Amino acid sequence: MAKSWSPTSWRSFPIKQQPLWPDAADLDRALKQIAGYPPLVFAGEARSLQAGLAQVAAGNAFLLQAGDCAESFDDFSADSIREKLRVILQMAIVLTYSMGVPVMKVGRLAGQFAKPRSADYEKVGDDQIPVFRGHIVNADGPTAAARLPTPERLVQAYHQSAATLNLVRAFTKGGFAALDRVHAWNQEFVASSPAGRRYEQLAQEIDRALHFMRATGIDNEANSNLNQVDVWTSHEALLLSYEEALTRQDSTTGSWYDCSAHMLWIGERTRELDGAHVEFLRGVGNPIGCKVGPTMTGEELISLCEAVNPSRIPGRLTLITRMGVDNIEDHLRPLLRAVKDSGHPVVWACDPMHGNTYTSVGGHKTRDFESIVGEIEGFVRAHHVEGTWPGGIHIELTGENVTECIGGADKLIDSDLDSRYETVCDPRLNGRQSLELAFRTAEMIRSTEAS
Repeated sequence: MAKSWSPTSWRSFPIKQQPLWPDAADLDRALKQIAGYPPLVFAGEARSLQAGLAQVAAGNAFLLQAGDCAESFDDFSADSIREKLRVILQMAIVLTYSMGVPVMKVGRLAGQFAKPRSADYEKVGDDQIPVFRGHIVNADGPTAAARLPTPERLVQAYHQSAATLNLVRAFTKGGFAALDRVHAWNQEFVASSPAGRRYEQLAQEIDRALHFMRATGIDNEANSNLNQVDVWTSHEALLLSYEEALTRQDSTTGSWYDCSAHMLWIGERTRELDGAHVEFLRGVGNPIGCKVGPTMTGEELISLCEAVNPSRIPGRLTLITRMGVDNIEDHLRPLLRAVKDSGHPVVWACDPMHGNTYTSVGGHKTRDFESIVGEIEGFVRAHHVEGTWPGGIHIELTGENVTECIGGADKLIDSDLDSRYETVCDPRLNGRQSLELAFRTAEMIRSTEAS
């Protein structure tokens, strides 16, 4: 790790997007409580993810990073976690089968609670109240009392993350994710869609392959690769006091790891080279992501790569572009050339969600499915032209049958958004839209690789 770094060195740097905690003593008590708890993840797990991401950086694997825009304290159950995981597994099967490469499955879960905002306050009626910053900070109710930042929520976030991780590990290692269950992953409301029917055909082909393997004497049940999967966790490392409280020194290597998640990322609003977020994350051993928006220059990007990954470790740094469908191709290509010429071994992933958000006629924040697909298309084309690997996608989704993004095979329109608009922050793809996106992404990449 870089010299003159410690888990507290970020405190000497300018910082953005932090809550205005009303009581420093309450905050300190909550953080000390969390610091005394066991780590949520382990350094060896983070190193395993980094090894997989190194394969993505080399063009031999693909990254699927997906999950909630912001996890909720109110909507927390085994069913909701299972349905989210089911959609991620379905998307991964489609991508793996269609593209012929392993898929690294990284969830936006077990810690994705905090949200950056454009202002500290918002107007509700005649009152100015604190903005909602995610359930780890305050409640989403439109009152000053609900919006008061409460340190005890940090502790609750830790416990919910631990419970989520426990359930995800049980599902992914206990039979739910076995390859012979691909039919069972097709939820009723997904199965009735065109993408769901395509998925069912794919599942039948996988079944035939498994039957063939059994017939030739291969013991499928004894093969862990067919019965278990790895799903890693990630979130935006926004609240650095919380991240610091969960940072531990690895007894094997002596390196520091942020044990709140396997992978952390820096947001578009907090990626200043002289800021606290870059300072903190440059020193932990986890794989790190950074959002890259349309204002990023090649020079700034290379400086960021040098700051976060000076040793040029493959898999250490993932650059997550979020530029909007109208900007992606022209803005991305110079950045691809700059990074390629610099020799930095990065993973390139596309976040097609955040650059395509707008307010509908009815007042809901939404995203158009075709714009989301269009940004991925531009991302893939830019990589094809520059001779680089379009290494992954970063998606906000839910396993529930919500109506938050318009378009898709169901042709949702603005007037449909009221039906089931349930997000606490940004609009998410539902299961049908997510599966359709996986098929279309695989087809884009396969067609460009073949040309």
